[in-house]
Amino acid sequence: MELCNPKEVKALLERHGFHFSKAKGQNFLIAPWVPREIAAKAGVDDSCGVLEIGPGIGPLTQALCERAGKVTAIEVDQTLRPILAETMADQDNLELIFGDVMKMDVAALVSEQFQGLRPMACANLPYYITSPILVKLLESRAFESVTVMVQKEVAQRICAKAGTANYSAFTVFCNWYAEPEILFDVPPDCFLPRPKVTSAVLKLNVRSQAPVRVKDEGLFFRVVRAGFAQRRKTLLNALSSAFSSIGKDTLRDLIVRCNLPETVRGEALDFAQFAALADEIAAQGLN
Repeated sequence: MELCNPKEVKALLERHGFHFSKAKGQNFLIAPWVPREIAAKAGVDDSCGVLEIGPGIGPLTQALCERAGKVTAIEVDQTLRPILAETMADQDNLELIFGDVMKMDVAALVSEQFQGLRPMACANLPYYITSPILVKLLESRAFESVTVMVQKEVAQRICAKAGTANYSAFTVFCNWYAEPEILFDVPPDCFLPRPKVTSAVLKLNVRSQAPVRVKDEGLFFRVVRAGFAQRRKTLLNALSSAFSSIGKDTLRDLIVRCNLPETVRGEALDFAQFAALADEIAAQGLN
């Protein structure tokens, strides 16, 4: 069965009485080059164990199984169980798990599933849950790389540079754990049903260590979130709201001590500057 052939896909879905769920953000690939390119550019080979999130009817799963030592696919939609049983019947190196990845211990699952294999993650992520799943995958620290298809503007935001409009707290988070690169765009006509926006395939090469040293990682991210919480405000005013127990004058002194202008905005700070500010707050015992 050609899993990216629109006629065959529609016939398959009709035969099983399947209806697309807007709530689950279901858009199935109908361009065969896309899953092949994802698997290839993710660097998947027979030394890899790949965790796939949301296989749908299995076009990316099939491409991954052709390359990987093992693929474990997690699908939350139980109505896809009989469809995947049919489309994936010939994949001997595949294990299907039906459940919600957000409720799973990803690190433990990867350790159990991929002993002796290089762990990777691949997914065509629903737009509505892109950020929570990426957070889950990166915080697990269980993968060499995470390759995902997301809304193009999300990919651009993740890869944004400090001081640009797309730069955000989520940019800093993703770049703290990994080095991201946009591999290629995927136009709307590659999906059934057709989405209204362009997608992009993003590869996040997971870092072996953080890009800068900090005394308190939790405090670092607290400072980052505060810096972006109110983008129109100066960093001083944003920090005053988030760290209300610290006086504004003290915060002003800390900002100046980090060689930053008093009127600087959070979106202008890079990793090292956020880290220096967090370490100054820690050093003063103000957190």
